[in-house]
This record gives sequence, C-alpha cells and structure tokens, in this order.
Amino acid sequence: MNNTARLTLTLALALAAYAGAEACTSLIATAGATAEGSTMVTYAADSHTLYGELYRQPAADHAPGAMRHVVEWDTGRHLGEIAEVPHTYATIGNMNEHGLTIAESTWSNRPELAGSGLIDYGSLIYITLQRARTAREAIDTMTSLVARYGYASEGESFSVADPHEAWIMEMTGKGAADPGAVWVARRVPDGYICGHANHSRIHRFPLSDPETLYSPDVISFARDKGYFDGPDSEFSFSRAYAVTDAGALRGCDARVWSYFNRHGAADMTPYLDWILRGRGEPLPLWVPARTPLTARDLKWMMRDHFEGTPLDMTADIGAGPFDSPYRWRPMEYTVDSVTYTHERAIATQQTGFSFVADMNDGRHDAAKGILWFGVDDANTCVYVPVFSSTDVVPPSLSSENADLYTLSWESMFWVNNYVANQAYNRYSQMIPDIRRVQGALEDGAESAVADALAAIADMPYDSAQTALRNLTTATAADVTARYKNLGDYLLVKYLDGNIKKEADGRFARNEEGMPVQPVFGGYNDRYFRSIVGDAGERLRVVEPELESNSEY
Repeated sequence: MNNTARLTLTLALALAAYAGAEACTSLIATAGATAEGSTMVTYAADSHTLYGELYRQPAADHAPGAMRHVVEWDTGRHLGEIAEVPHTYATIGNMNEHGLTIAESTWSNRPELAGSGLIDYGSLIYITLQRARTAREAIDTMTSLVARYGYASEGESFSVADPHEAWIMEMTGKGAADPGAVWVARRVPDGYICGHANHSRIHRFPLSDPETLYSPDVISFARDKGYFDGPDSEFSFSRAYAVTDAGALRGCDARVWSYFNRHGAADMTPYLDWILRGRGEPLPLWVPARTPLTARDLKWMMRDHFEGTPLDMTADIGAGPFDSPYRWRPMEYTVDSVTYTHERAIATQQTGFSFVADMNDGRHDAAKGILWFGVDDANTCVYVPVFSSTDVVPPSLSSENADLYTLSWESMFWVNNYVANQAYNRYSQMIPDIRRVQGALEDGAESAVADALAAIADMPYDSAQTALRNLTTATAADVTARYKNLGDYLLVKYLDGNIKKEADGRFARNEEGMPVQPVFGGYNDRYFRSIVGDAGERLRVVEPELESNSEY
C-alpha cells in the first residue's frame, strides 16, 4: 500500500465514528466584509458520535499509475480507487498549505436522488484540498471528479474559499440509475456575507454570469424528473432538488438567519415568516455586512443560541432554572397530538470540532491561512491558532491516546467536555467563570499570533514554519492544562448545588481555617412559577391551625 493509500485509510478510520454528521453550520465573510481584508469561513462538525481532533495529510509525490483509495467519510466503507495526481498538497484540518479552505453542510435531497457514484462528499473535500490551490481550481476539481467517478452522497452545500474569493456550491446525486451529479456554484460578492446550515440555499441564479457556474444539465435533469416545468429564468435549485419542510427552515435556515440578523445590513425581521411558516420570500443567499467583521466576531457567531431574538433559547421554560440555551434530543416532541420543536442553534453540545478560517494573501506565505480551531461545543471551547503551514498535530488535538470512548486528561476534547458538561446543568451560574478563562486564553492567543506574524515577516519559509508550529503546540498545551484546572475549579466551587465563596482568588475560610458557609444559588423566578403552576396547591405552605388547649 502506498503512502497516500495508507494515509487515506488512516483518516477514514479516524472518521468512521462520524456517522450521522449531517447537522453542520458554515458561515462565509468575503474580504470586503472583514476588517483586515481576509476571506473567512467557519465550520462546525456537529455529531453525537464524533471525537474532536485535528486531521493532517502531508504533501506527497506519486509515481505514474498510483491509485488512491476512496473511503466513505461517514462510515469508513471502502468505495473504490481513483487515479492519483503527480503531487498532492499538505492539508491541516479543512485547509491546505495555500490557504484554500472547504467546509460543508449536508441537506436532505429527494430520496430517489441518493448518490450512487464513487466519491462521497467528505472524500471530495480532502481530495480537492490536496489537488487545488484556489477556490476556482477547487470547484473545477470537485466537479471534474464527480463527472469522472460519480458522486456518492446526498445533498451537500460547500463553502469554498481562498484569500481572494469565497464561493458557495451545492450538489446532489442523480439516483441509482446515474452515478453523476447536478450542481451550481456562485461566488459571494465582495462585501457580503453568506452561510448554509443543512438546507439548500441557492434558489434562482443567473444563467449567463462568469461568477455563477453550473452543470450543463442542472435544469434539464429537473425537467426530465418532473421537478420543474417553468421557464429557465425561474428555476430554483433548492426547490427542485431539496426537501423543504419545517425542519429545513426552522432547524436549518434559521441558523443562517441569525448570522444575517446579527451582522448583516438588511432588516431580517420579515424573513421570520419564512423561517417559522415557510411564507414569503426565501432567505437571501447573501446580504451586505453591516460592519467589517473580525475573526473574533465569527468565533462568537459560532457560539450563538439566538440570544436577543424571538428564537432566544433562554427565554422559555425549556431553559430550566439556570437559563440554559441547550436542549437534549429528540428535537421534536408531541403533546396532546400537537407536534412541537426545540430550536436548533449554531452552537450545540454535540460538536466534534469547529473552526474559523482566516485567509489573507498579505501575510507571510507560512501564514496565508490561520485556522482558529476548537473541539467540542463551540460555545465553551477555546479556539487555538493553527497555520496553513502547520505540519505537526499537537498531542492534545490528536487521537493517539484518546477517542470518544477513551478519556484522557491530555486530550483537549475531553477537557473541554469536562468543563461544558458541568455547565449544562447550572449554566447561568457557571458560564461567567468559563467566560473569564475562555476570554483570557483567546485574548492571549490572538496577541501571540499578532506578535508572531510581526516576528516572522522577514524570515525564510522554513524558519517561519517552525516558529508558527511551536506557537500552535504551546498554545494547545496551555489551553488543555488551563481548562483542566477550570474543570476542577468548577467541580469544587459548585459542589452539591452550593456556590463556595472566594477571597483573594481562593476559596474562603474563616480564621480557624474552616470553610465559610457557601451561597445557596437556588433557582430563577420563572422556574419557581412553573412549579407553582404545576403543583402549587400541593406544595403551598400552610401554617398549622392549632386549637387552644389549656393542657399545653
């Protein structure tokens, strides 16, 4: 087995636990929409069965006739082989050495259109990252691959971006009788923001525009299948090929709506009717940015739970006594024959990893891409800097000593879960402590990156690569250790429903060295009122009505 085949199979085994990883979010900001002229893409790989780690494939040269194994990303199933190219680029996470980044989200297509080809969506991403330098090259590579070998997945949206351009591409298979795919790709206009979150986002598109690309049969195939019978100018890719139901809108488009609502210049209130009822105009594919965005803005967008909107997850009794923006599955439930839903926000507990990719051609070649990478829940993780030149995975971000069923305190994924899972139960009380440590660590990482970029400005590539690699490794180790300490602190401070008092940075003791009486945090007023509404008569305190008796 050649090196490429071995690496491919290794990656597949690492990703085999990714089954059901369909609930992902990707947000896009073009260079003209960001403060430093960077193109930015985010991604959350949300799955109940994914261990969060950083994947890497080194650059390699391949002999004529070399073949590459294709292994399905979700299942580890071997799909076949394809011809290798003479040289493949190094990748780190979802970014390659040139700063090209590709993210995705899966959506439900018409059931009869399940892909029957050779290349699944996950393999398509990583093969392309190894073969393309720019976003346009990537789109050409992806579409050429599925044209030659066929497509093996269901509906998919891709964010494809380099330091200069950002594109959204959507693709679906053609069913059992045809291994190919139909697709459309659109360049996001400069100064605009875009996003996708498990529902097809491209509706009508211009048919004669160099910034819009599509498969030659994208409309004719829909006509042949009976999905569309209007004029070409009215063709909607989404309406033709995707399943548009309540879950697709409220559970998926709503996440993009929240991004546009917070950072877009347009008034998004009218589109709530689309989100909640499927009425009116569909959510725009992109909107102009309200103000220039930073990587920090996008980190916090990945922590969104619809706060301050009509969908705010802390605003109903489902948030419980501690205003928690989390809901356990199932998402839908039935009461008295009526179906209801929990909101599905960008930030969720079942995330393997997430990132904010910052691509900028004005930086040193070793840092054209900065992948701010986090594991576990984006809301409580710490994003650490990983560079497009990074050639070593930090131990705390690898799967060498841990996985989803093997706990290790050397693993950032497990340490972050240690912190997050304590907070889920007493969110309003614990989150200030988490934010304090999380903020300090991210502030420090951003400052360290700024210093490093200045320091490497005139260094040769190899020296700069070494300096940046050392920064990534040191930051990952520090974050892992500091978050383990944070988890210990939370356990001690909030033990048994109490809140220990602190003085001078330590838990308070009296003059005799004994613990000071803790605070009893209790519950919020809304929760008390819900109890009274449910069982108030039974729980009401009634003073005893004692008769006077001289014997007492």
